[in-house]
Amino acid sequence: MESQRARGDRIRVLVADNSRIHTQLLADALKKDHELEVISEGSDSASVIATAAAQKVDVLVISSHLDAEAHRAFEVLRELRASQPQIRAVVLMDSSKRDFILQAFRAGARGIFSRHESVESLCKCVRSVHEGQIWANSLQMSFAVEALASSPTVRAVDANGLDLLSKREMQVVSSLAEGLSNREIAERLGLSQHTIKNYLFRVFDKLGVSSRVELLFMTLSQASPAQSLLPTLLGNPATGGRHDEATLAICRKAAEQGLPTAQLALAQLYSARRASPKDLVFAYMWFLIASEQITRAKDHVNKSMTMQQLLEAEQRAAEWMRNTRKIPPTSIEDSDEPQPRWEKGASTA
Repeated sequence: MESQRARGDRIRVLVADNSRIHTQLLADALKKDHELEVISEGSDSASVIATAAAQKVDVLVISSHLDAEAHRAFEVLRELRASQPQIRAVVLMDSSKRDFILQAFRAGARGIFSRHESVESLCKCVRSVHEGQIWANSLQMSFAVEALASSPTVRAVDANGLDLLSKREMQVVSSLAEGLSNREIAERLGLSQHTIKNYLFRVFDKLGVSSRVELLFMTLSQASPAQSLLPTLLGNPATGGRHDEATLAICRKAAEQGLPTAQLALAQLYSARRASPKDLVFAYMWFLIASEQITRAKDHVNKSMTMQQLLEAEQRAAEWMRNTRKIPPTSIEDSDEPQPRWEKGASTA
């Protein structure tokens, strides 16, 4: 075998199991195949990423369980896909559950390997993946096919949407939502423009979008309550004028689809921009529409509540407003003015 494949032509395999001793044992077993040049530099995610960047790795064999976290490997694979797209990955799975298999594929795995199989089979799996093939059994492939068939319009790699992003990635996206350029984002975060560009590529890859416009639309339509960018759009009037036509178009599209958060954001953007007298008209129009949507949603919840629950909710709301003496303003300049009729009507409906 050694004579058939020169050392320089060997498949360079990086191994990362769930512990240092398991990594070493697996590496020693794979080294028996002389077509493989095996590298084992640690079992934590930081070591995997650093070694992959420093070494010319062809195939990564990685446990789904790293850093004492179940499925930490999937986050590592997403990061490597952004920085080292040429590396092909085989994930060592402890479970054959459908969700776990799909997460592995979505993260970029080209091979799904069960720990119940032999080392000889793993060597064959590594060679197959290196040659561009997909290594998975018929059940695992059926999971992937069914997932594609049942959700053909879903582009994000996970139902969690923006929850997939790291804290730093969310900072980049939030800055982008304010209308900042890559250079301005880099200056704000103390990073290079090249690093910002890399972060955006990772975000695009994680969320399944291909442009800044699609990304901004997703931040409005799929943000979780914990990571919503609405406070950025509504609570930072100083940057309101920075939003260009592309940002307005994104908000408008989401608003026209009936998303109340987007309607409020669009109203605030028009109010802050005021490039023409029509902007105030559009701002007030979208505040009215958002108010109607909120009222309908409130009435829908109302029908499912008991009288005791209604009274408790009203008491809590009254107590909150009494303690804070703060009612969210309808625009950046009217916090000290009487509420317009439509808002009063919405609050008492």
